[in-house]
Amino acid sequence: MIHAHPLRSKALKLSIAAVHARRELDRERAFVLSGQLLKSTTSIGANREEAKYAQSTLDFLSKLHIALKEASETQYWLMIIKASNCTKDVAWDDLAHLCHEIAAMLVQATKTIKQKRQKDSP
Repeated sequence: MIHAHPLRSKALKLSIAAVHARRELDRERAFVLSGQLLKSTTSIGANREEAKYAQSTLDFLSKLHIALKEASETQYWLMIIKASNCTKDVAWDDLAHLCHEIAAMLVQATKTIKQKRQKDSP
C-alpha cells in the first residue's frame, strides 16, 4: 500500500474492516445494521477524499465536518452492534477504537483550520 496521510490510511482500514464485518453480520441476518455500518464507515473516507479537491477553505471544512458526523454515526452503530451481540467474530472494540482515533483526528483538523481562518481574517 502506498504511504498515505494517517487519516486516509485509518479511514481506509476502517472501511475495509466494515466490509469484512458486514459479511459476518449478514450471516447473522443483521442486514440493516450491516448496511448502516458500511454506509457510515465508507462515507468517512469518501468525504475526506472529496475534501482534497474542495473549491474553498469553507468547502474543505464542510467535507471534514461531514466525515466527522459520519464517524460519530459509525461509533453509534458499533455500540448497537456490540451491545446486541450480533456476532462475536469481529473485534468490535478494535473497530470502535479506530473510529475514535479517526474522529479525534478530524476534530483536530477542523479546529486547526478554524483557528487559521480566524488568524488570517482581518
